[in-house]
Amino acid sequence: MRAIYPGSFDPITLGHLDIIERGSKLFDSVVVAVLCNPSKKPLFPVSQRIEQIRICTQHIPNIEIDSFDGLTVEYARLQGATALLRGLRVLSDFEKELQMAHTNKTLMDEIETVFLATSNQYSFLSSSVVKEVAQFGGAIDHLVPENVAHNIYQCYNKTPPGAVSSTMSSVTTTSRKL
Repeated sequence: MRAIYPGSFDPITLGHLDIIERGSKLFDSVVVAVLCNPSKKPLFPVSQRIEQIRICTQHIPNIEIDSFDGLTVEYARLQGATALLRGLRVLSDFEKELQMAHTNKTLMDEIETVFLATSNQYSFLSSSVVKEVAQFGGAIDHLVPENVAHNIYQCYNKTPPGAVSSTMSSVTTTSRKL
């Protein structure tokens, strides 16, 4: 059985990666499908998000990464998928996701939505939280894969918390000489 795991993945988080890894054990193949959503202003272009996902899922043999726009069910039909994989963090996610699952079922009767509860350690995590924490200089290394954290720190022109920047290092060295 082939499943689609759709999302914006802007950025992919460890919570997303948890769902991908667990979903890959349930399905013959999982397509991680990056949605090109014209109503959102993404932090990263689709091509970079695809590359970020490719790097952090290379250890999973039955994963494909792709992008799409339009209706998820139409993309699923084109891919020959019969399931949509969705993660649930909190009760409000369930309400929204259930409504979407019912809508998708009216558009494509043969599609099933499979919900996986997010692991407890990621129940608070969202891409929005990651971006906000990073924007204000907080550590995100425990929230996203390493390659993604690096990209985010670069995007916001931030030095990872705990890292000593070369500018700070030279200032410290100079002040010691005085």
